[in-house]
Amino acid sequence: LDALRPRWREESAASERFNATATGAKRRGVGVACMWYGIGNTGIANPSTMRVGLKPDGRILFYNGAMDIGQGSNTTLLQILADALGLPMSAIDYVMGDTDLTHDAGKTSASRQAFVSGNATRLAGLALRRRMIGMIECSADAALSLAPGRLAAVDANGRHELDLTELPRDPRGDVLMGEGTFNPPTTPLDADGQGAPYATYGFAAQMAEVEVDLELGTTRCLRITAAHDVGRALNPTQVEGQVHGGVVQGLGLALMEEYHAGRTDNLHDYLIPTCGDVPPIDVLLIEDREPLGPHGAKGVGEPALIPTAPAIFSAIQHATGVRIRHAPATPDRLRALILATGAS
Repeated sequence: LDALRPRWREESAASERFNATATGAKRRGVGVACMWYGIGNTGIANPSTMRVGLKPDGRILFYNGAMDIGQGSNTTLLQILADALGLPMSAIDYVMGDTDLTHDAGKTSASRQAFVSGNATRLAGLALRRRMIGMIECSADAALSLAPGRLAAVDANGRHELDLTELPRDPRGDVLMGEGTFNPPTTPLDADGQGAPYATYGFAAQMAEVEVDLELGTTRCLRITAAHDVGRALNPTQVEGQVHGGVVQGLGLALMEEYHAGRTDNLHDYLIPTCGDVPPIDVLLIEDREPLGPHGAKGVGEPALIPTAPAIFSAIQHATGVRIRHAPATPDRLRALILATGAS
């Protein structure tokens, strides 16, 4: 809310000026909505296990059981792993979702993969780093590097090298292996509704600016400003992309998406936002580090959707005096409410 306040003051005043001088049917409004949302599965075991191996050719192989369905977890997890190992991302190959090779990382839902699998990845990387340091006999803070068939380390005692091709290999062809498991500390709710169903929560506030045509009942969203506490943005571009996607889903929920069995069973009749419907989206990343998260990070996938529709509905109320209580605010529904309340 602090992050939104300057824009709120500016745009509220601009809307009031617009409405005070409007001669037609159009009115503008600004609305704010807040949310909090649990990250991970609710009050049940929610583990992820990751493995990472060192190959005799000097390459790192990341055995990643977390499915990337477009949200970018492959990149984020590789960043976490590279940081834990103290090696560049270019040194790492990965296999994803091969149940012969990877452990269970849990489902890609509940906004959990960055938080849960990110922690498991970090622990696996640290475990492998400890094994490499122990094998090459250098200090814990040594700078590691890999070359074809060789592991090198530089510390206060100089340079150390190890020929990886001479080491025994496990059944997967790795000469060293690290594994990490993370299960968020939660407890189920008791009969009185008390417990710790989530280990961490996402928080956000979004502001919508809209223009409503009182005669047609149409709503045009002019801008969304989204402030999200993400713990730490490990990859700010990906985080902003997730917020953009959630906002667009929220826009569809607020203004057009409505399912009627037998009538809207396809994307010809079931309306979703297109590029022409999406307004400018400003993302404000609030980085209040989560102590349990990998480098302070937590999830943002579902939280990005939740405040958008109520922010739009609040903006419609500001513009028209009409309170939306049924989504979506389609033109016919909004026009009927405007007529019923005499707002026109």
